[in-house]
Amino acid sequence: MIVSLAEMAPGQTGIVISLEGGHGMMRRLAAMGIRRGAAVTKTSSQPFRGPISVQVGNTEVALGFGLARRVMVEVPG
Repeated sequence: MIVSLAEMAPGQTGIVISLEGGHGMMRRLAAMGIRRGAAVTKTSSQPFRGPISVQVGNTEVALGFGLARRVMVEVPG
C-alpha cells in the first residue's frame, strides 16, 4: 500500500518510493537522509497539520505537514 508520510500511523515503517517536488525539496530531504529506497519510521505527529517526526537510520527528523504529504512511502498491509 502506498501512502504519504502524513498518512502513516505512528510506529509504522515503510520504504520511500517517490518524492513529489522540485530539486530544492529533494536536496533538502536528501540532506536529512530521506531519499528513494530509505526505510523510515513515523515516530509521532501533532494534530491539526502539525510537524511529523520520522526516524531515518539512527537519526530522528521533524518535517512540516506540507513536506510530509509529498513523501510517498510503501508500507506493508
